[in-house]
Amino acid sequence: MSGGEVAGILVAVFWAILVSFLAVALARLAQTLRATTKLVAEVTDQAVPLLADASTAVRSAQTQIDRVDAIASDVQEVTSNASALSTTVASAFGGPLVKVAAFGYGVRRALGGHKEDVPAKSSRRTVIVGRTVPAARRVKRKKD
Repeated sequence: MSGGEVAGILVAVFWAILVSFLAVALARLAQTLRATTKLVAEVTDQAVPLLADASTAVRSAQTQIDRVDAIASDVQEVTSNASALSTTVASAFGGPLVKVAAFGYGVRRALGGHKEDVPAKSSRRTVIVGRTVPAARRVKRKKD
């Protein structure tokens, strides 16, 4: 055998090994693609019902939001009516009630008179659970 024949055999063996490796790689790639296709089909089968459920949930949430909006508008209307009512009551009865109270106070002062033996300001006492504590004991002491 000559050197050219040996080189040809080496090149042929090298190409055979290379083709073998490429065939194994392509077989594994085909297996991976089959598994991926199967996985995508399973995900699609599970995703369609989930999307239907999500769509139903969104519709239900929209219905509830519409109900809450209706309730909020009713509450706003009631609040404005209550405000108008309180303004009306205050304007109708507020002035006369203040005048009646002032008149009553004036009558009591006029009928009661001034007692001169009563001090102008009596000492204040605090009631604690049925006991009366003198005002002097309530004064807080400064801490040094």
